[in-house]
Amino acid sequence: MNIEIIIPGSVDLPVLERIYRQGLAAALSADAKPKVDQAAQVVAKAAVGSDAVYGINTGFGKLAQTRIDASQTETLQRNLILSHCCGVGEPMPRPLVRLMMSLKLNSLGRGASGVRWELIGLLQDMLANNVMPDVPAQGSVGASGDLAPLAHMAAAMMGEGQAYHEDKLMSAGEALAQAGLKPIVLQAKEGLALINGTQFSCAYALAAFFDTWRLAQSSLITGALATDAAMGSSAPFHPEIHALRGHQGQIDVAAALRALMENSVLRESHRIDDDRVQDPYCLRCQPQVVGACIDMLRHVGRVLAIEANAVTDNPLIVDDGAIMSGGNFHAEPVAFAADQMAIAISELGAIAQRRISTLVDPALNSGLPAFLSPDPGINSGFMIAEVTSAALMSENKQRTMPASVDSTPTSANQEDHVSMAAHGARRLMQMNDNLAIIIAIEWLVASQGIELRAPLTTSPLLSGAIAKLRIRIPALENDRYMADDLAAAGQQVSNGDLVRTVPNNILPQP
Repeated sequence: MNIEIIIPGSVDLPVLERIYRQGLAAALSADAKPKVDQAAQVVAKAAVGSDAVYGINTGFGKLAQTRIDASQTETLQRNLILSHCCGVGEPMPRPLVRLMMSLKLNSLGRGASGVRWELIGLLQDMLANNVMPDVPAQGSVGASGDLAPLAHMAAAMMGEGQAYHEDKLMSAGEALAQAGLKPIVLQAKEGLALINGTQFSCAYALAAFFDTWRLAQSSLITGALATDAAMGSSAPFHPEIHALRGHQGQIDVAAALRALMENSVLRESHRIDDDRVQDPYCLRCQPQVVGACIDMLRHVGRVLAIEANAVTDNPLIVDDGAIMSGGNFHAEPVAFAADQMAIAISELGAIAQRRISTLVDPALNSGLPAFLSPDPGINSGFMIAEVTSAALMSENKQRTMPASVDSTPTSANQEDHVSMAAHGARRLMQMNDNLAIIIAIEWLVASQGIELRAPLTTSPLLSGAIAKLRIRIPALENDRYMADDLAAAGQQVSNGDLVRTVPNNILPQP
Protein backbone atom coordinates (compact mmCIF):
# COMPACT_ATOMS: atom_id res chain seq x y z
CA MET A 1 0.00 0.00 0.00
CA ASN A 2 1.24 3.52 -0.81
CA ILE A 3 2.10 5.49 2.31
CA GLU A 4 1.75 9.26 2.74
CA ILE A 5 4.37 10.56 5.17
CA ILE A 6 2.95 13.47 7.12
CA ILE A 7 4.52 16.11 9.32
CA PRO A 8 2.20 16.57 12.32
CA GLY A 9 0.45 19.91 12.23
CA SER A 10 1.39 20.61 8.60
CA VAL A 11 -0.95 18.41 6.56
CA ASP A 12 -2.72 20.23 3.74
CA LEU A 13 -6.08 19.54 2.12
CA PRO A 14 -4.71 17.87 -1.04
CA VAL A 15 -2.91 15.28 1.09
CA LEU A 16 -6.07 14.58 3.07
CA GLU A 17 -8.07 14.28 -0.14
CA ARG A 18 -5.59 11.73 -1.49
CA ILE A 19 -5.88 9.70 1.71
CA TYR A 20 -9.67 9.82 1.42
CA ARG A 21 -10.07 9.15 -2.30
CA GLN A 22 -7.07 6.93 -3.02
CA GLY A 23 -7.03 4.86 0.17
CA LEU A 24 -3.48 5.82 1.08
CA ALA A 25 -1.95 4.90 4.43
CA ALA A 26 -0.65 7.75 6.58
CA ALA A 27 2.52 7.59 8.67
CA LEU A 28 4.26 10.21 10.75
CA SER A 29 7.63 11.66 9.98
CA ALA A 30 10.22 10.19 12.36
CA ASP A 31 11.00 13.74 13.48
CA ALA A 32 7.78 13.64 15.53
CA LYS A 33 9.02 10.92 17.89
CA PRO A 34 11.15 12.92 20.36
CA LYS A 35 8.33 15.27 21.32
CA VAL A 36 5.84 12.38 21.55
CA ASP A 37 8.23 10.47 23.85
CA GLN A 38 8.81 13.53 26.02
CA ALA A 39 5.08 14.09 26.56
CA ALA A 40 4.55 10.38 27.31
CA GLN A 41 7.19 10.59 30.04
CA VAL A 42 5.36 13.55 31.62
CA VAL A 43 2.14 11.52 31.72
CA ALA A 44 3.85 8.42 33.11
CA LYS A 45 5.29 10.50 35.94
CA ALA A 46 1.93 12.12 36.69
CA ALA A 47 0.22 8.72 36.83
CA VAL A 48 2.26 7.70 39.87
CA GLY A 49 2.35 11.16 41.44
CA SER A 50 0.37 12.50 44.37
CA ASP A 51 -1.29 15.40 42.55
CA ALA A 52 -4.70 14.81 40.98
CA VAL A 53 -4.47 15.15 37.19
CA TYR A 54 -7.67 14.79 35.21
CA GLY A 55 -8.01 11.59 33.22
CA ILE A 56 -4.62 10.30 34.34
CA ASN A 57 -5.28 9.44 37.95
CA THR A 58 -8.92 10.54 38.21
CA GLY A 59 -12.24 9.46 36.77
CA PHE A 60 -13.80 11.17 33.79
CA GLY A 61 -16.40 13.87 33.26
CA LYS A 62 -18.58 14.24 36.35
CA LEU A 63 -16.39 11.59 38.03
CA ALA A 64 -13.28 13.78 37.85
CA GLN A 65 -13.19 14.08 41.64
CA THR A 66 -12.67 10.35 42.06
CA ARG A 67 -8.98 9.46 42.53
CA ILE A 68 -7.65 6.34 40.85
CA ASP A 69 -4.71 4.39 42.24
CA ALA A 70 -1.72 3.92 39.95
CA SER A 71 -2.23 0.16 40.07
CA GLN A 72 -5.56 0.62 38.29
CA THR A 73 -4.27 2.75 35.41
CA GLU A 74 -4.69 0.07 32.76
CA THR A 75 -8.14 -0.88 34.04
CA LEU A 76 -9.22 2.77 34.06
CA GLN A 77 -8.26 3.28 30.42
CA ARG A 78 -9.73 -0.04 29.27
CA ASN A 79 -13.01 0.60 31.06
CA LEU A 80 -13.16 4.08 29.58
CA ILE A 81 -13.03 2.69 26.05
CA LEU A 82 -15.44 -0.20 26.58
CA SER A 83 -18.01 1.93 28.42
CA HIS A 84 -17.93 4.55 25.67
CA CYS A 85 -18.56 2.06 22.84
CA CYS A 86 -22.19 3.12 22.59
CA GLY A 87 -22.40 3.92 18.90
CA VAL A 88 -25.49 2.94 16.94
CA GLY A 89 -26.70 3.09 13.35
CA GLU A 90 -25.13 2.34 10.02
CA PRO A 91 -21.36 1.80 9.88
CA MET A 92 -19.07 4.65 9.02
CA PRO A 93 -17.83 4.18 5.42
CA ARG A 94 -14.33 2.75 5.45
CA PRO A 95 -12.72 5.59 3.43
CA LEU A 96 -13.97 7.88 6.18
CA VAL A 97 -12.65 5.56 8.90
CA ARG A 98 -9.25 5.72 7.21
CA LEU A 99 -9.43 9.52 7.10
CA MET A 100 -10.51 9.68 10.76
CA MET A 101 -7.61 7.45 11.83
CA SER A 102 -5.18 9.57 9.80
CA LEU A 103 -6.48 12.73 11.48
CA LYS A 104 -6.07 11.14 14.91
CA LEU A 105 -2.53 10.10 13.95
CA ASN A 106 -1.74 13.67 12.90
CA SER A 107 -3.13 15.06 16.15
CA LEU A 108 -1.30 12.62 18.42
CA GLY A 109 1.90 13.24 16.50
CA ARG A 110 1.96 16.85 17.68
CA GLY A 111 3.36 15.57 20.98
CA ALA A 112 0.84 17.25 23.27
CA SER A 113 -1.36 14.24 24.06
CA GLY A 114 1.03 12.15 26.13
CA VAL A 115 0.64 8.82 24.33
CA ARG A 116 3.47 6.38 23.69
CA TRP A 117 5.04 5.99 20.26
CA GLU A 118 3.94 2.36 20.49
CA LEU A 119 0.30 3.45 20.24
CA ILE A 120 1.07 5.69 17.27
CA GLY A 121 2.87 2.76 15.68
CA LEU A 122 -0.20 0.56 15.96
CA LEU A 123 -2.38 3.19 14.30
CA GLN A 124 0.15 3.43 11.47
CA ASP A 125 0.35 -0.34 11.11
CA MET A 126 -3.42 -0.70 11.01
CA LEU A 127 -3.59 1.86 8.21
CA ALA A 128 -0.73 0.22 6.32
CA ASN A 129 -2.29 -3.25 6.64
CA ASN A 130 -5.85 -2.16 5.86
CA VAL A 131 -7.28 -2.96 9.30
CA MET A 132 -10.31 -0.68 9.57
CA PRO A 133 -12.41 -0.60 12.76
CA ASP A 134 -16.15 -1.07 12.36
CA VAL A 135 -17.48 2.27 13.66
CA PRO A 136 -21.22 2.98 14.09
CA ALA A 137 -21.96 6.43 12.72
CA GLN A 138 -24.36 7.73 15.37
CA GLY A 139 -23.77 8.67 18.98
CA SER A 140 -21.60 11.79 19.08
CA VAL A 141 -22.79 15.26 20.06
CA GLY A 142 -19.53 16.84 18.92
CA ALA A 143 -18.12 17.87 22.28
CA SER A 144 -15.94 16.26 24.90
CA GLY A 145 -14.73 14.70 21.72
CA ASP A 146 -16.51 12.38 19.33
CA LEU A 147 -16.57 9.95 22.21
CA ALA A 148 -18.64 7.00 21.01
CA PRO A 149 -17.28 6.64 17.45
CA LEU A 150 -13.68 7.20 18.52
CA ALA A 151 -14.17 4.65 21.31
CA HIS A 152 -15.06 2.04 18.68
CA MET A 153 -11.83 2.90 16.88
CA ALA A 154 -9.86 2.59 20.11
CA ALA A 155 -11.60 -0.66 21.03
CA ALA A 156 -10.40 -2.25 17.79
CA MET A 157 -6.84 -1.26 18.72
CA MET A 158 -7.39 -3.23 21.95
CA GLY A 159 -8.70 -6.22 20.04
CA GLU A 160 -12.31 -5.55 21.06
CA GLY A 161 -15.34 -5.08 18.85
CA GLN A 162 -15.15 -5.67 15.13
CA ALA A 163 -12.91 -4.56 12.30
CA TYR A 164 -12.36 -5.13 8.61
CA HIS A 165 -9.23 -6.72 7.26
CA GLU A 166 -8.88 -6.68 3.49
CA ASP A 167 -12.61 -5.94 3.14
CA LYS A 168 -13.77 -8.80 5.39
CA LEU A 169 -15.56 -8.04 8.67
CA MET A 170 -14.42 -10.06 11.69
CA SER A 171 -13.58 -9.64 15.34
CA ALA A 172 -11.01 -6.91 15.85
CA GLY A 173 -8.68 -9.36 17.55
CA GLU A 174 -8.76 -11.64 14.52
CA ALA A 175 -8.29 -8.71 12.13
CA LEU A 176 -5.18 -7.61 14.00
CA ALA A 177 -3.85 -11.16 14.10
CA GLN A 178 -4.36 -11.68 10.37
CA ALA A 179 -2.35 -8.50 9.76
CA GLY A 180 0.40 -9.70 12.09
CA LEU A 181 -0.41 -7.06 14.71
CA LYS A 182 -0.97 -7.30 18.46
CA PRO A 183 -3.66 -5.48 20.47
CA ILE A 184 -2.40 -2.67 22.63
CA VAL A 185 -2.78 -2.42 26.40
CA LEU A 186 -3.56 1.23 27.04
CA GLN A 187 -1.49 3.13 29.56
CA ALA A 188 -2.17 6.37 31.43
CA LYS A 189 -4.28 8.87 29.45
CA GLU A 190 -4.05 6.89 26.20
CA GLY A 191 -7.70 5.89 26.11
CA LEU A 192 -8.70 9.47 26.84
CA ALA A 193 -6.34 10.80 24.16
CA LEU A 194 -7.90 8.46 21.60
CA ILE A 195 -11.54 9.35 22.25
CA ASN A 196 -11.18 13.04 23.09
CA GLY A 197 -11.05 14.90 19.80
CA THR A 198 -13.01 16.00 16.77
CA GLN A 199 -11.59 13.56 14.23
CA PHE A 200 -14.90 11.79 13.51
CA SER A 201 -16.75 15.05 12.85
CA CYS A 202 -13.79 16.51 10.99
CA ALA A 203 -13.44 13.45 8.74
CA TYR A 204 -17.07 13.69 7.66
CA ALA A 205 -16.80 17.45 7.15
CA LEU A 206 -13.61 17.10 5.10
CA ALA A 207 -15.07 14.37 2.90
CA ALA A 208 -18.14 16.53 2.35
CA PHE A 209 -15.93 19.50 1.52
CA PHE A 210 -13.99 17.54 -1.11
CA ASP A 211 -17.24 16.36 -2.70
CA THR A 212 -19.02 19.70 -2.44
CA TRP A 213 -16.15 21.50 -4.14
CA ARG A 214 -16.22 19.02 -7.01
CA LEU A 215 -19.99 19.44 -7.30
CA ALA A 216 -19.71 23.23 -7.29
CA GLN A 217 -17.25 23.01 -10.17
CA SER A 218 -19.55 20.57 -11.98
CA SER A 219 -22.48 22.94 -11.58
CA LEU A 220 -20.55 25.62 -13.46
CA ILE A 221 -20.24 23.31 -16.46
CA THR A 222 -23.91 22.33 -16.42
CA GLY A 223 -24.86 25.96 -15.75
CA ALA A 224 -22.96 27.04 -18.85
CA LEU A 225 -24.58 24.23 -20.84
CA ALA A 226 -28.01 25.32 -19.63
CA THR A 227 -27.31 28.95 -20.52
CA ASP A 228 -26.41 27.98 -24.07
CA ALA A 229 -29.36 25.57 -24.35
CA ALA A 230 -31.71 28.37 -23.26
CA MET A 231 -30.01 30.76 -25.68
CA GLY A 232 -29.12 32.88 -22.68
CA SER A 233 -26.77 35.83 -22.80
CA SER A 234 -23.15 35.73 -21.70
CA ALA A 235 -23.13 39.52 -21.28
CA PRO A 236 -23.88 39.27 -17.52
CA PHE A 237 -20.55 37.44 -17.15
CA HIS A 238 -18.53 40.45 -18.38
CA PRO A 239 -15.50 40.90 -16.09
CA GLU A 240 -16.11 44.57 -15.30
CA ILE A 241 -19.50 43.82 -13.74
CA HIS A 242 -17.89 41.51 -11.22
CA ALA A 243 -14.78 43.60 -10.62
CA LEU A 244 -17.11 46.45 -9.59
CA ARG A 245 -18.51 44.28 -6.82
CA GLY A 246 -15.20 42.73 -5.81
CA HIS A 247 -16.09 39.32 -4.38
CA GLN A 248 -13.40 36.88 -5.51
CA GLY A 249 -15.71 33.90 -5.86
CA GLN A 250 -18.05 35.90 -8.09
CA ILE A 251 -15.13 37.09 -10.22
CA ASP A 252 -13.81 33.54 -10.57
CA VAL A 253 -17.20 32.05 -11.49
CA ALA A 254 -17.83 34.67 -14.15
CA ALA A 255 -14.40 33.99 -15.63
CA ALA A 256 -15.11 30.26 -15.68
CA LEU A 257 -18.45 30.75 -17.41
CA ARG A 258 -16.88 32.98 -20.05
CA ALA A 259 -14.18 30.41 -20.71
CA LEU A 260 -16.65 27.54 -20.87
CA MET A 261 -18.85 29.34 -23.41
CA GLU A 262 -16.03 30.74 -25.53
CA ASN A 263 -16.48 30.13 -29.27
CA SER A 264 -20.01 28.84 -28.93
CA VAL A 265 -21.73 29.05 -32.33
CA LEU A 266 -25.05 28.93 -30.49
CA ARG A 267 -24.14 31.99 -28.44
CA GLU A 268 -22.94 33.95 -31.45
CA SER A 269 -26.13 33.14 -33.36
CA HIS A 270 -28.24 35.40 -31.18
CA ARG A 271 -25.72 37.86 -29.75
CA ILE A 272 -26.81 40.74 -31.99
CA ASP A 273 -30.52 40.31 -32.68
CA ASP A 274 -31.73 38.89 -29.36
CA ASP A 275 -34.66 41.08 -28.28
CA ARG A 276 -34.71 39.79 -24.68
CA VAL A 277 -33.46 42.45 -22.28
CA GLN A 278 -32.53 40.18 -19.37
CA ASP A 279 -32.43 36.46 -18.64
CA PRO A 280 -33.97 34.87 -15.54
CA TYR A 281 -31.86 35.04 -12.41
CA CYS A 282 -30.98 31.33 -12.57
CA LEU A 283 -28.98 32.10 -15.73
CA ARG A 284 -27.94 35.70 -15.21
CA CYS A 285 -26.98 35.55 -11.53
CA GLN A 286 -24.84 32.42 -11.58
CA PRO A 287 -21.67 34.38 -10.69
CA GLN A 288 -23.38 36.03 -7.75
CA VAL A 289 -24.94 32.84 -6.37
CA VAL A 290 -22.34 30.20 -7.15
CA GLY A 291 -19.60 32.73 -6.45
CA ALA A 292 -20.96 33.27 -2.94
CA CYS A 293 -20.95 29.50 -2.46
CA ILE A 294 -17.34 29.35 -3.66
CA ASP A 295 -16.31 32.07 -1.20
CA MET A 296 -18.06 30.24 1.64
CA LEU A 297 -16.48 26.92 0.71
CA ARG A 298 -13.03 28.49 0.61
CA HIS A 299 -13.58 29.73 4.16
CA VAL A 300 -14.78 26.27 5.18
CA GLY A 301 -11.65 24.74 3.65
CA ARG A 302 -9.43 27.02 5.71
CA VAL A 303 -11.29 26.15 8.92
CA LEU A 304 -11.13 22.42 8.28
CA ALA A 305 -7.44 22.55 7.35
CA ILE A 306 -6.74 24.13 10.74
CA GLU A 307 -8.90 21.59 12.54
CA ALA A 308 -7.31 18.66 10.72
CA ASN A 309 -3.95 19.72 12.16
CA ALA A 310 -5.20 20.57 15.62
CA VAL A 311 -4.62 18.85 18.96
CA THR A 312 -8.15 18.36 20.25
CA ASP A 313 -7.93 16.08 23.27
CA ASN A 314 -7.76 16.99 26.94
CA PRO A 315 -5.74 17.53 29.09
CA LEU A 316 -2.72 18.60 27.05
CA ILE A 317 0.99 18.59 27.78
CA VAL A 318 2.34 22.04 26.96
CA ASP A 319 5.94 22.99 26.16
CA ASP A 320 7.03 23.60 29.75
CA GLY A 321 5.86 20.12 30.77
CA ALA A 322 2.70 21.26 32.53
CA ILE A 323 -0.50 19.27 32.06
CA MET A 324 -3.29 21.71 31.26
CA SER A 325 -7.03 21.10 31.10
CA GLY A 326 -8.99 22.91 28.41
CA GLY A 327 -11.73 22.40 25.87
CA ASN A 328 -10.16 21.82 22.46
CA PHE A 329 -12.45 18.81 22.05
CA HIS A 330 -15.42 21.14 21.49
CA ALA A 331 -16.17 20.92 17.76
CA GLU A 332 -17.88 24.29 17.29
CA PRO A 333 -15.62 25.29 14.38
CA VAL A 334 -16.47 22.03 12.60
CA ALA A 335 -20.18 22.46 13.34
CA PHE A 336 -20.18 25.97 11.89
CA ALA A 337 -18.25 24.76 8.83
CA ALA A 338 -20.77 21.95 8.32
CA ASP A 339 -23.70 24.34 8.60
CA GLN A 340 -22.12 26.69 6.07
CA MET A 341 -21.53 23.80 3.68
CA ALA A 342 -25.16 22.73 4.04
CA ILE A 343 -26.24 26.21 2.92
CA ALA A 344 -23.89 26.12 -0.06
CA ILE A 345 -25.04 22.64 -1.11
CA SER A 346 -28.67 23.69 -0.86
CA GLU A 347 -28.15 26.85 -2.90
CA LEU A 348 -26.12 25.13 -5.60
CA GLY A 349 -28.99 22.70 -6.04
CA ALA A 350 -31.66 25.37 -5.86
CA ILE A 351 -30.29 27.49 -8.70
CA ALA A 352 -29.51 24.43 -10.83
CA GLN A 353 -33.05 23.17 -10.34
CA ARG A 354 -34.46 26.47 -11.57
CA ARG A 355 -32.37 26.15 -14.73
CA ILE A 356 -33.74 22.63 -15.27
CA SER A 357 -37.25 23.97 -14.84
CA THR A 358 -36.59 26.76 -17.32
CA LEU A 359 -35.34 24.36 -19.98
CA VAL A 360 -38.30 21.98 -19.84
CA ASP A 361 -40.92 24.76 -19.84
CA PRO A 362 -41.98 25.75 -23.38
CA ALA A 363 -43.01 29.16 -22.09
CA LEU A 364 -39.42 29.89 -21.03
CA ASN A 365 -37.05 27.78 -23.13
CA SER A 366 -36.89 29.92 -26.27
CA GLY A 367 -38.46 27.60 -28.78
CA LEU A 368 -37.44 24.18 -27.55
CA PRO A 369 -40.18 21.51 -27.44
CA ALA A 370 -42.09 20.87 -24.22
CA PHE A 371 -40.05 18.83 -21.74
CA LEU A 372 -37.37 18.55 -24.44
CA SER A 373 -39.03 15.62 -26.17
CA PRO A 374 -38.71 15.56 -29.98
CA ASP A 375 -42.32 14.35 -30.02
CA PRO A 376 -44.12 15.74 -26.94
CA GLY A 377 -47.59 14.54 -26.07
CA ILE A 378 -47.13 10.89 -26.82
CA ASN A 379 -43.84 11.31 -24.96
CA SER A 380 -43.34 13.03 -21.59
CA GLY A 381 -39.63 13.65 -22.09
CA PHE A 382 -37.90 15.08 -19.02
CA MET A 383 -41.15 16.03 -17.26
CA ILE A 384 -40.63 13.80 -14.23
CA ALA A 385 -36.85 14.11 -14.18
CA GLU A 386 -37.50 17.78 -13.42
CA VAL A 387 -39.91 16.76 -10.65
CA THR A 388 -37.23 14.51 -9.19
CA SER A 389 -34.80 17.42 -9.18
CA ALA A 390 -37.38 19.49 -7.32
CA ALA A 391 -37.85 16.73 -4.75
CA LEU A 392 -34.12 16.48 -4.11
CA MET A 393 -33.79 20.26 -3.93
CA SER A 394 -36.54 20.38 -1.31
CA GLU A 395 -34.94 17.57 0.72
CA ASN A 396 -31.70 19.50 0.82
CA LYS A 397 -33.44 22.69 1.90
CA GLN A 398 -35.02 20.83 4.79
CA ARG A 399 -31.62 19.44 5.83
CA THR A 400 -30.09 22.92 5.93
CA MET A 401 -31.37 23.74 9.43
CA PRO A 402 -28.21 24.62 11.40
CA ALA A 403 -27.09 21.77 13.63
CA SER A 404 -24.82 24.02 15.69
CA VAL A 405 -27.68 25.91 17.34
CA ASP A 406 -29.16 22.73 18.79
CA SER A 407 -27.09 22.25 21.94
CA THR A 408 -28.26 20.01 24.76
CA PRO A 409 -26.64 19.27 28.16
CA THR A 410 -25.05 15.83 28.57
CA SER A 411 -23.03 13.89 31.16
CA ALA A 412 -24.92 15.07 34.25
CA ASN A 413 -24.60 18.72 33.10
CA GLN A 414 -20.80 18.63 33.15
CA GLU A 415 -20.85 18.87 29.37
CA ASP A 416 -23.62 21.44 29.27
CA HIS A 417 -23.02 22.96 25.82
CA VAL A 418 -22.24 20.77 22.83
CA SER A 419 -21.70 21.48 19.13
CA MET A 420 -23.70 18.77 17.33
CA ALA A 421 -20.92 18.80 14.73
CA ALA A 422 -21.08 15.04 14.18
CA HIS A 423 -24.53 14.78 12.67
CA GLY A 424 -24.16 18.28 11.21
CA ALA A 425 -21.31 16.88 9.13
CA ARG A 426 -22.86 13.45 8.51
CA ARG A 427 -25.98 14.89 6.84
CA LEU A 428 -23.79 16.50 4.20
CA MET A 429 -23.07 13.15 2.56
CA GLN A 430 -26.73 12.62 1.66
CA MET A 431 -27.08 16.26 0.66
CA ASN A 432 -24.17 15.88 -1.74
CA ASP A 433 -25.71 12.69 -3.14
CA ASN A 434 -28.88 14.68 -3.83
CA LEU A 435 -26.94 17.56 -5.36
CA ALA A 436 -25.03 15.18 -7.65
CA ILE A 437 -28.32 13.92 -9.09
CA ILE A 438 -29.68 17.46 -9.55
CA ILE A 439 -26.52 18.39 -11.47
CA ALA A 440 -26.76 15.14 -13.44
CA ILE A 441 -30.33 15.97 -14.45
CA GLU A 442 -29.20 19.42 -15.56
CA TRP A 443 -26.40 17.78 -17.57
CA LEU A 444 -28.94 15.53 -19.30
CA VAL A 445 -31.49 18.28 -19.89
CA ALA A 446 -29.04 20.94 -21.05
CA SER A 447 -27.26 18.50 -23.38
CA GLN A 448 -30.59 17.51 -24.89
CA GLY A 449 -31.53 21.17 -25.33
CA ILE A 450 -28.29 22.00 -27.12
CA GLU A 451 -28.61 18.99 -29.41
CA LEU A 452 -32.14 20.05 -30.32
CA ARG A 453 -30.65 23.36 -31.53
CA ALA A 454 -28.64 21.56 -34.26
CA PRO A 455 -27.06 22.42 -36.61
CA LEU A 456 -25.95 25.16 -34.23
CA THR A 457 -23.30 23.93 -31.79
CA THR A 458 -22.06 24.94 -28.40
CA SER A 459 -18.45 25.73 -27.47
CA PRO A 460 -15.65 23.17 -27.84
CA LEU A 461 -15.36 22.75 -24.06
CA LEU A 462 -19.08 22.24 -23.56
CA SER A 463 -19.23 19.94 -26.58
CA GLY A 464 -16.66 17.80 -24.78
CA ALA A 465 -18.92 17.63 -21.72
CA ILE A 466 -21.83 16.48 -23.88
CA ALA A 467 -19.63 13.88 -25.59
CA LYS A 468 -18.63 12.49 -22.20
CA LEU A 469 -22.28 12.08 -21.26
CA ARG A 470 -23.13 10.40 -24.54
CA ILE A 471 -20.53 7.68 -24.04
CA ARG A 472 -22.94 6.12 -21.53
CA ILE A 473 -26.30 7.78 -22.09
CA PRO A 474 -27.83 8.39 -25.54
CA ALA A 475 -30.01 11.38 -26.32
CA LEU A 476 -33.67 10.97 -25.41
CA GLU A 477 -35.92 10.29 -28.41
CA ASN A 478 -38.94 8.22 -27.43
CA ASP A 479 -39.66 7.80 -23.73
CA ARG A 480 -37.65 5.10 -21.97
CA TYR A 481 -36.92 3.84 -18.47
CA MET A 482 -35.04 6.84 -17.08
CA ALA A 483 -33.95 5.87 -13.57
CA ASP A 484 -30.84 4.16 -14.90
CA ASP A 485 -29.92 7.27 -16.89
CA LEU A 486 -30.17 9.46 -13.80
CA ALA A 487 -28.13 7.03 -11.71
CA ALA A 488 -25.42 6.69 -14.36
CA ALA A 489 -25.11 10.44 -14.90
CA GLY A 490 -25.14 11.01 -11.15
CA GLN A 491 -22.28 8.55 -10.73
CA GLN A 492 -20.29 10.34 -13.41
CA VAL A 493 -20.83 13.65 -11.62
CA SER A 494 -19.87 12.21 -8.23
CA ASN A 495 -16.77 10.54 -9.66
CA GLY A 496 -15.56 13.80 -11.16
CA ASP A 497 -15.96 12.64 -14.76
CA LEU A 498 -17.76 15.86 -15.71
CA VAL A 499 -15.14 18.11 -14.11
CA ARG A 500 -12.38 16.26 -15.93
CA THR A 501 -13.86 17.20 -19.31
CA VAL A 502 -12.40 20.71 -19.00
CA PRO A 503 -8.87 21.90 -18.16
CA ASN A 504 -8.30 22.28 -14.43
CA ASN A 505 -7.31 25.95 -14.74
CA ILE A 506 -10.73 26.85 -16.17
CA LEU A 507 -12.55 26.15 -12.91
CA PRO A 508 -12.20 27.90 -9.52
CA GLN A 509 -9.81 26.19 -7.11
CA PRO A 510 -10.08 25.96 -3.29
